[in-house]
Amino acid sequence: MNCTDLLGQLTDYFDDKLSADLREEIRVHTAGCQHCRVVLNTTRQTIEVYKGTEIYEVSSELRERLHSAIMARCLDSKK
Repeated sequence: MNCTDLLGQLTDYFDDKLSADLREEIRVHTAGCQHCRVVLNTTRQTIEVYKGTEIYEVSSELRERLHSAIMARCLDSKK
């Protein structure tokens, strides 16, 4: 298991779709890789924060304004 392998398995890891052997490989890898441990813990914490929160519908107008603002910020950061 390497970092790229772990990232490729991340969704299935959190969806509990991995075999016991693969989960063990991830456990061993993250024990020795601080970067992947941070990714795993941050993702886990993000899921916990959003778990159980209500999903709000966003109007198409607001969605478009948010999209435009994000794209403008991304383009500004590349300058």
